[in-house]
Amino acid sequence: MMFSDVRGLSLSGATAEAVSMFDQAVDAFSIYRGDPVGLLNQAIRTAPGFAMAHILKAHLLALATEPDARQSAQNIVAKVKSLSLSEREASHVSALEKMLAGQWTQAAIALDLHNANYPHDLVALQCGHLWDFYRASSRGLRDRIARVLPKWSSDMPGYSILLGMHAFGLEETGDYARAEDAGRQAVEMQSLDCWAHHAVAHVMEMQGRAEDGIGWMIAREPHWSGDDNFFKVHNWWHRSLYHLELGQVDDVLALYDGPIRKERSPVALDMVDASALLWRLQMSGHDVGERWQELASAWDEHADGVSYPFNDWHAVMAYLGAGRHEQVERITTGFRANTGTVETDDWGRKIALPLVAGFAAFWRGDYETAASQLYGARHIANALGGSHAQRDIIDWTLTEATARGGLFAMTEALAGERLALKPHSPINRSFLTRARAGAMSNIKAA
Repeated sequence: MMFSDVRGLSLSGATAEAVSMFDQAVDAFSIYRGDPVGLLNQAIRTAPGFAMAHILKAHLLALATEPDARQSAQNIVAKVKSLSLSEREASHVSALEKMLAGQWTQAAIALDLHNANYPHDLVALQCGHLWDFYRASSRGLRDRIARVLPKWSSDMPGYSILLGMHAFGLEETGDYARAEDAGRQAVEMQSLDCWAHHAVAHVMEMQGRAEDGIGWMIAREPHWSGDDNFFKVHNWWHRSLYHLELGQVDDVLALYDGPIRKERSPVALDMVDASALLWRLQMSGHDVGERWQELASAWDEHADGVSYPFNDWHAVMAYLGAGRHEQVERITTGFRANTGTVETDDWGRKIALPLVAGFAAFWRGDYETAASQLYGARHIANALGGSHAQRDIIDWTLTEATARGGLFAMTEALAGERLALKPHSPINRSFLTRARAGAMSNIKAA
């Protein structure tokens, strides 16, 4: 007897009990809440030949962007290929193999075709959406969902999840009004959808609406901050950015020492946020004490210079802060050694290396070199991964480097660029003030 999931897609090797667990796992994955891997393990124990349970588990491990999890995902994929698979399930496996081999764009394209053939496959849509995020494809984030939305209706299970993903894609392509509308509609339909919540948070960050952002986060905090919420640290990070924009440093440090880093999360995505926040604080002139040392130690088992350069670049921030320059060299050596044809090798050599060089130069006070490296790197960094909000740390560091290095004409130019996007930003206004004061001081000295 062939069983189907809640959206009517057939599931090879399943039983009625296992399907129920699988549907619950998909729901948990959809809102980043609960324990989808635990539910899948139960489903697999109940039905060892349940192909999609194995496949979804491999997807979740692969999405961790961590070396050990990647190897576990590869082991699962190898075993799944011995099972009886439908065309849809085999298509999942083919895309996963490409992604696990470091060919992210090939994998994403494979899921483009998969989504066209199976528009109601929520697992494929969400995994493809995250692959688009990890390779910084703004258009992919928007259009992957836009292509299938006409095939869905509001009464289908998971429709709100699509709206939340589409909201983030709209935000990353600069369509802020539609993004906020879609994100708010999604959380009205599913209040626990922290991805949709974070899409609205991104809109407010990109528009410089710090007060609105804090209000949004506080009003909805019970829905995104639970202990079983995988995405809670990232949302706390977003709230921290709003406070930092307003100069409320005590609030930022309290959030860092509390929900962001109190539990010493070993999850790479959480450590990325921690590194990025400490770097912003340090760059803004605030002493972060021994926090760098703890975070740098946590990165040791994750940063390999191979798997996902976006993570490694954030590990470098922590290593620079902790004075562990031998680890910076280890990672850069890894980037240089990856001379194969794998896409992630190119990310490391062509994008991450210039970023690391720029950040390292900034840290040692060589601001002219930092500015030179980062000005060039920022134009190619959109291929590395992350969101516009995450990658803004590049432009922020670049602008700060020009100000510290006395390159005041460039500081003023970059401040104008930033103010065009966020005209009311205190940080951006301070860059303009510093640039003009520095230029005037030079004139008087001459």
